Amino acid sequence: MFNMPGLVCWKCGASLADVTLPLRRLEECRTCGAELHVCKLCEWYSVAVAKQCREPIAEEVKDKERANFCDYFKPRPGAHSKVDVSASTQARSELDALFGGAKDGAPEPSAADRAKAELDKLFKK
Repeated sequence: MFNMPGLVCWKCGASLADVTLPLRRLEECRTCGAELHVCKLCEWYSVAVAKQCREPIAEEVKDKERANFCDYFKPRPGAHSKVDVSASTQARSELDALFGGAKDGAPEPSAADRAKAELDKLFKK
């Protein structure tokens, strides 16, 4: 039983320095309530590989944000990464400009709305 310096919640970034290792399967972050025995907090987790796990013989876990029974789980310090919303917003607006997406920040019509409009046009409503 020990603690790991630099261990933070994968979801909110709160320090987990007071959590005793090994993590129990249903251990939760005291700040945000996120489950901690999850792929996103594991040192084997990587979005760059198939099934997002670098451990070659581990069984695939579908939900990377839910507690699991993986025997290869090892907590990874610094697992939290902030999502840069401004970069994704800029990328979306560039794609919209390139491919003729939503104009002036107006939301693009849903698939159902587009289908209804096509039917109305077809039957001249």
